[in-house]
Amino acid sequence: MLCRVSYQVFARKYRPKTFNDVLGQDHVVRTLRNAIEQKRLAHAYLFVGPRGTGKTSTARILAKALNCKDGPKVDFDPEEDVCREIAEGRSLDVLEIDGASNNGVEQVRDLRESVKYAPSRGQFKIYYIDEVHMLSNAAFNALLKTLEEPPEHVKFIFATTEVQKILPTILSRCQRFDLRPIPTQTIADHLRHIATEEKISLDETAAWAIAKGADGGMRDAQSMLDQLVAFCGETITEENVLDVFGFTSREKVADLTSKLLSRETPAALKLIQAESESGRELSQLLGELVGCLRGILIAKLDPSADGEGIPADLWLKLVKDGDQYPPERILSAIDIFAETENRMKWATNKRLHFELGIIKAIQSLSEVRITDVIKILAKGADHLPTSTSIQAPAEAPAPPAAEAAPAVAQPDPEPVVAAVEETPAPAPVQELPPAPAPAPVQAQVESTPPPSSQRNKPSDGLSALDDLIANAPDEEPEPLPTPQAKQESAPEPEPEKLDEKVDEDTFYQDPLIQAALEKFQAKVLSK
Repeated sequence: MLCRVSYQVFARKYRPKTFNDVLGQDHVVRTLRNAIEQKRLAHAYLFVGPRGTGKTSTARILAKALNCKDGPKVDFDPEEDVCREIAEGRSLDVLEIDGASNNGVEQVRDLRESVKYAPSRGQFKIYYIDEVHMLSNAAFNALLKTLEEPPEHVKFIFATTEVQKILPTILSRCQRFDLRPIPTQTIADHLRHIATEEKISLDETAAWAIAKGADGGMRDAQSMLDQLVAFCGETITEENVLDVFGFTSREKVADLTSKLLSRETPAALKLIQAESESGRELSQLLGELVGCLRGILIAKLDPSADGEGIPADLWLKLVKDGDQYPPERILSAIDIFAETENRMKWATNKRLHFELGIIKAIQSLSEVRITDVIKILAKGADHLPTSTSIQAPAEAPAPPAAEAAPAVAQPDPEPVVAAVEETPAPAPVQELPPAPAPAPVQAQVESTPPPSSQRNKPSDGLSALDDLIANAPDEEPEPLPTPQAKQESAPEPEPEKLDEKVDEDTFYQDPLIQAALEKFQAKVLSK
């Protein structure tokens, strides 16, 4: 009689059995090993991470280390009876509970009743709840007291992919371990190890393509390898991987990125059309394109960065093509593709949105921005002569006391020139501003320059004259009644505004003008 042995998939056959078999989670393994060696065991553990990263496998290994013979210990024998029972899920002391189907208050109440009983063989009674975020709020609240103060022989191990759905009161009672996505190269190496054990020929490029498509999940990669063995037999190439799963080769991704950076819109659209007609997954191609642009952006900041799995010769060419763009341009293209990816998730015509994203990204790389203009102007300013190289004109020497210093000239025709001679006096001297007359007056003053400390202090008469000029109307004023003269010692009051028109002779006969001529000891040379 033949004994039929059921086939066991790679994901179960090559499941990690000890801490040394766990790949890509060194930070978790090291912490758990040290806790066991130092006898610092918590009463509740929470494993968080994406699918296929080893949450259930790590929980079972921890249970083996706690309940093994002469345990707890790190280096246990995975083939002993207790460890095999735990691995096969038939141990009475390790209860695995599905949180999705046992999420009610009644199940939690049964659990609270069972924790009172001592373990049958091992040292601990271990409760492993998978997808614990599926428990209802009422079930979580019913578990709080038991989780906070369980019996000494009870350990809780939780696993979840959506930690944000777990109540904070539960999180605060657990030691949390975040399992990271497994690196692509680690998955590829493990796939080749499985192929060697199974006597399968697996190309290195094919292993990399599977690992890239698994997106950090070891279980997904092992399932894909299982499917390829059923499709191809004992020899698996990269073309087989691309045909079965609709992936795009690294060379095609590099080619599309090169056409994008070269702004070859027709060629890029033609490549997308060819990939779509050959049955490739356009969402996966877009993700690969964004990953390649991200690698180019990082390479601009860190030249030692890797090439996202792209061959070295193609990667060097892409980095060289990306040197012509500043980082903000590449960031803008990545933002456009991020919006395109969101639209493609719910669109029936993914190719249309992909092509629109390519066109927008190329236009974004081609457009001229204000920052580019500023940079060009800044570069041009660097070539201009500096202020130190331009010799300023020599300052004219101050006129001597005996010479006359010309005042400000007005552009009106028929100027009337007045020369004012001043004797040295403590009062400061300033230039006489022009009077509001049809024919402006140009004054020529002969004076000795006063000290700099007194140069900006106006006299009373000049201040009154400034006020008169400032308040003068645009039109010629008419003659006003002659105001009564004030004493010289008293400060000149602000004159009234001229509202009527006066002729030239009346202007010079004005008492205020006469007071100014007398104050500065000036005389009218010509009219």
